[in-house]
Amino acid sequence: MLSFFGLLIGLALLIYLTIRGWSLFITAPLCALGVALSSGIAVFPVSADVNFLNAYMQGFSSFITAWFFMFLLGSLFGKFMEDTGAADSVARWVVDRLGMKHAVAAVVLACAILTYGGVSVFVVAFSVYPMALSLFKDADLPRRFIPAALAFGSVTFTMTSAGSPEIQNWIPIKYLGTSPYAGWEVSLIVAVLMATFGFWWLKKMIGKAVANGERFEHREDDPEVPERDYPNPITGVIPLLVVLGCSFFLHEALQQSALIVALLAGVLTIAVINFRYFHNLNKAVSDGTTGALIAIGNTAAVVGFGAVAKSTEAFQVAVEVMTQLPGNELIGAAVAVSVIAGLTGSASGGQAIALPLLAPHYLDQGVQPDQLHRVVAISSGALDSLPHNGYVVTTIRAICKETHARAYWAVAALTVVIPLAGVALAIGLFSVM
Repeated sequence: MLSFFGLLIGLALLIYLTIRGWSLFITAPLCALGVALSSGIAVFPVSADVNFLNAYMQGFSSFITAWFFMFLLGSLFGKFMEDTGAADSVARWVVDRLGMKHAVAAVVLACAILTYGGVSVFVVAFSVYPMALSLFKDADLPRRFIPAALAFGSVTFTMTSAGSPEIQNWIPIKYLGTSPYAGWEVSLIVAVLMATFGFWWLKKMIGKAVANGERFEHREDDPEVPERDYPNPITGVIPLLVVLGCSFFLHEALQQSALIVALLAGVLTIAVINFRYFHNLNKAVSDGTTGALIAIGNTAAVVGFGAVAKSTEAFQVAVEVMTQLPGNELIGAAVAVSVIAGLTGSASGGQAIALPLLAPHYLDQGVQPDQLHRVVAISSGALDSLPHNGYVVTTIRAICKETHARAYWAVAALTVVIPLAGVALAIGLFSVM
């Protein structure tokens, strides 16, 4: 019982302190330490048993090992787009041709295309942010909604849809013997409705803020590229297409490494075709490197908390209970994956933990693998987006330089509420098929 309360209090405290703006490098290990102590886990590695230091640092270091080059190259790509003026150029072209009322749509669409093209959601935020900043600036929209626009286009109707190359759509294949297109008919309907309702809600929130007098807020560290330095807008689109194309065509052969190649190709492309437009190349490289380290460090700190949480007895009991819920099997699977993803702050983590238990249990009961695949995928992208989620922390704090207090609630509306509605719709459609 003490382990259970320790886990809940530790998670609640981490969420609270994150919203309050505390440093994750301090709060995440401290909250994880409290969780470990309440579960009787040793602090120091005095034996071969599970201990706090090893569990936390293994989670922390494994994330950096797996994602460092993606974060570094993604951050450099975004900074190069920003410093050369390519992002501003594309943004102004969009505003001039489509009008300011479509600025938000351009951000969401850019994220959706890159995400569905196989670019990691973390990297999409790095890549599109410079253009989003320019679009919101030119359209005079409150910048606190930029994280919501980036997240909505990346981790909702694209990340978990049929055919998506994102890992959240591929993990179930290993356990269910399905394909990335499992349940595509229902997935298409759900994706369209999620995109439509979510975009309407995003526009409504921004419109309300503008009506209340909110405008774009300029900051001292915002990039300033002289008007005469703007390159042709096509030079901002080509690097994005290079990243998208390389990721798409190399995905099967290189798996996750394809993204490293794609991002490197994108960085080199923009450096070559826009070299004479660099405002301050050395500063762009320095800022991009620093931004990548901060972003991956914040995310790894939260992953370390999840690693300690997974080591507790309370977590193991919670997983067992969640995976044996009575009633409708699809509802049970959705609840189990959502709760576990919320506890770990990871959609892929929720799937990887739950599916080894869920898959044989529900398949033995006659649940259709395609239906289970799609429900599990969509549900994993709901409660995972609580304030301590790595993507949420990285996007709000490290990339957009916002605070959770200002930006998170719009993010939550689009990345928690909308996916929950989507999974409910999916279960309802599967039930009548």
